[in-house]
Amino acid sequence: MKHAYFSCFSALMVLLLCACQGNKTSEAVSVAETTLVPPTKIVNTQNPGIAPERIAFGSCNRESLPQVMWQEILATKPNVWIWLGDNIYGDTEDMAVLKEKYDLQKSNEDYQQLREQAAIVGIWDDHDYGVNDGDKNYPFKKESKALMLDFLDVPNDNPVRTHEGAYNAYTFGEGQQKVKVILLDGRTFRDTLQQRQNDYQRYYPNTEGDMLGETQWTWLENELKNSDASVHLIGCGIQMIAEEHGFEKWANFPKARKRLLALLQKTTPKRPVLLSGDRHIGEISKLEVEGLALPLYEVTSSGLTHSYEKAGDEPNQHRVSPLIGQKHYATIDFDWKEDDKVNLTLQIRGLEGKIFAEQLLEW
Repeated sequence: MKHAYFSCFSALMVLLLCACQGNKTSEAVSVAETTLVPPTKIVNTQNPGIAPERIAFGSCNRESLPQVMWQEILATKPNVWIWLGDNIYGDTEDMAVLKEKYDLQKSNEDYQQLREQAAIVGIWDDHDYGVNDGDKNYPFKKESKALMLDFLDVPNDNPVRTHEGAYNAYTFGEGQQKVKVILLDGRTFRDTLQQRQNDYQRYYPNTEGDMLGETQWTWLENELKNSDASVHLIGCGIQMIAEEHGFEKWANFPKARKRLLALLQKTTPKRPVLLSGDRHIGEISKLEVEGLALPLYEVTSSGLTHSYEKAGDEPNQHRVSPLIGQKHYATIDFDWKEDDKVNLTLQIRGLEGKIFAEQLLEW
């Protein structure tokens, strides 16, 4: 992989690092082989620099289980790592317990090495939010959010620190080689669901319910319509395309799912790709959306420390990959071309370098 540089160091840090590393310039400072800014250097939503060549992401990471996947991830040398929820398994209203679990995860030596090698961004799902299948009624969402942002080393001056909810956006690269990562908070504002009894479908659909809340919807529209990025990665802990399975999904809120697709039709962001977690399975889904020039793909990567090995033939009419029940993570490789063109390779990967699924997007 070529060296990739992300130049958003403060002047003081640049001077200190340059002093330590000899002839490095103020525009780029080498960190290990892949030469990346630590996650604490991401400022607000902008991280200018040479575009990423590989972004890795995953979810469902129980901090107390063996952390076998980090060495695999490190070997692929991603420029950016995206957490997509259940980054720890907190499941508590005790913030001391939640912090202890975050601290345990952050102390993992392999994960510490990834933090040195790659920029780290992320969003939560339910278990790290604080309660299984949690919604807007969780009483400690403000305190839990602060702990997650600390875990992610989000700077104190980042706007996400001041608004309600954990949604945020980051831009990597510049010019015609720019990637925008938009992370949606599907917990803080999510309406309630009524649970079914003794049924594969765990919940009754909330036909009028919402996922994001009006403030986040307005923010998302602005992020999409005002973006000049060449690729837009839109991440949420909860699956957005899948409709048939019986667990948590955007389809449990059909009005909100329809609104999300309509917003993509309205704003037509360049090369949107959806990212999700939560399910303890991996898969790639594809949806034809009227008004979008290209099909909409979603990569679900959910099983860093544990996965649903008995997933079997779970229904998903939109799936275009195998259904993956083994532990895994996912990557997106960027093959930047001239004239605002780029090819993306989506992969779901497992132990010993195994590739479970691959999808090439030639754009």
